[in-house]
Amino acid sequence: MNKFKVLVAVAFLMTVGVFSSRAQAPASLKIGYTNVEYILALMPEAKRIESDLKAYSTQLESQLQAKYKEFETKGEAYQKGASTMTEVVRADKEKELMGLRTSIEEFQKNAEVSLQKKQQSLLEPAYKKMQSAIDEVAKENGYTYVFNSDAGYGTNAILLHAPEDGNISDLVLKKMGVTPPAKGTAGNTTTSPAANNTTPKATTTPAATKPATNTKKKK
Repeated sequence: MNKFKVLVAVAFLMTVGVFSSRAQAPASLKIGYTNVEYILALMPEAKRIESDLKAYSTQLESQLQAKYKEFETKGEAYQKGASTMTEVVRADKEKELMGLRTSIEEFQKNAEVSLQKKQQSLLEPAYKKMQSAIDEVAKENGYTYVFNSDAGYGTNAILLHAPEDGNISDLVLKKMGVTPPAKGTAGNTTTSPAANNTTPKATTTPAATKPATNTKKKK
């Protein structure tokens, strides 16, 4: 019986030793990181993407301002002439103004969605090109994982601290044929097209000039 207990104890110690040695064995893991926004801002495509987005946004902005101007003009005319209008005419004008305000609100929402889709369609080829370069650099330099050090415009960074030798951003730029700017120059803070906020907005909310409904009725 004692011999059996000794054998079990020896087997247990051997098993623990095996698991312990495996746990202490260094893993073959190499982690790198990059800044997608930084790379995108320095890509040749960046200026074209920014220009196309600006043109698209300007077109939407012009249409929105035209709608707002129509609402404002008709609203002012209503306010001036409401006291002399018959009940039927006044109700029709109010209905028209409310319709214009609704149209402005709907257009602005649709414009925001449309601009986001346009931005995504313009950025997609650039992101694919960047991903391909990242994959090649990671493979050539033995990186198991590559993280993005920036979560995006207006958000907190994913990596709060990392050694500089793990930053492969400049290697990715070189892989795409782009010469990285010298450290500490303005090029390191260039804004990418993905970070630009070009959402069209009306200068004043239409609700601020909505038609009054307490005007005296003409007898």
